[in-house]
Amino acid sequence: MIPMVNLKAQYAEIQDEIVKGFTETLDNCAFILGPNVQAFEREAADYLGVKHAIGCASGTDALHLALLALDIGPGDEVITSAFTFIATAEAIKYVGATPVFVDIDPASFNITPENIVKAIGPKTKAVMPVHLFGQPADLQAIRAICDKHGLKLIEDCAQSFGATVDNKQTGSFGDAAGFSFFPSKNLGCFGDGGLVVTDSDDAAAKIKRFRNHGSDVRYYHDAIGYNSRLDELQAVVLRTKLKRIDRYNAARRHAAHLYSELLAELPLATPYESGVGVHVYHQYTLLSDRRDAIMQALNDRQIACAIYYPVPLHKQNVFLQECAGLSLPETEAVAARCLSLPICANIDDSTVRHIASTIRQALA
Repeated sequence: MIPMVNLKAQYAEIQDEIVKGFTETLDNCAFILGPNVQAFEREAADYLGVKHAIGCASGTDALHLALLALDIGPGDEVITSAFTFIATAEAIKYVGATPVFVDIDPASFNITPENIVKAIGPKTKAVMPVHLFGQPADLQAIRAICDKHGLKLIEDCAQSFGATVDNKQTGSFGDAAGFSFFPSKNLGCFGDGGLVVTDSDDAAAKIKRFRNHGSDVRYYHDAIGYNSRLDELQAVVLRTKLKRIDRYNAARRHAAHLYSELLAELPLATPYESGVGVHVYHQYTLLSDRRDAIMQALNDRQIACAIYYPVPLHKQNVFLQECAGLSLPETEAVAARCLSLPICANIDDSTVRHIASTIRQALA
């Protein structure tokens, strides 16, 4: 079986370093917000070019804490994408705000500056672009829109760790940003984990308070907070992988470009690099009217594949009532045709060629 992400092979490469870090943590018994969490936060902030990086329990929590820290709440609207994992919209709902879904560019899969401008209304408080599949959204233009209209910019960087725009990391353009360290991510831990980044001292202080039961000083609580701390053992994993993230992303880009070369001139659309920034290919997602035939051929050869995402958020049962009558034609067309292929830092050229050959045969 060829998996979507070969985590076992990645672990084999770094096993000794991980085990050494785990052993040291077990020996010192500093399990909650210990030295590895603190070191990872400093290292991540330095890598991303931001003032503050605060670890938390998941990517979903990262977005939730970012919204709370920027005072987004009931009565506010946040413009975002319907072509994303539901966590993007869940975080907005958690704070009592309303997600306003806008259509995407069918090539980059990201929301566009033009659609954002059309959706701005009197209740709009923030914009939350998603750098889907590792392709940065048009951050320069979106930042300018937010500045012009007095809106907060919160980047959903769950899939874009290491992606850049004009040599600046995604996550460094917004008032705050949230990252996910789910195991399959470009930078993933061995469970759930997340990170909130910001250049605001005030927002950072609030995020640290909210993630730790509303407390700055132990047993003294100034707000109703949450239990959302990055685990010390997960920080060991993340520190180990962070040293290698540029190599991991370069390997993903190599595999993606090889896929696109081998699949050229077939009746499908390979991923588009917008030129806005550097795509890090959390997913390699193609579009085809013959998706079912491709999936069947891949399954027959025991090659994993996945549809991210089969049902856009405005069509999900949980949002049907509030999104009644909303039409997002580009989003809906992409969801009906998208298919993601195996990609990770250790996929080799022969595996990519085998997968591409299988697709060619399916479409012959």
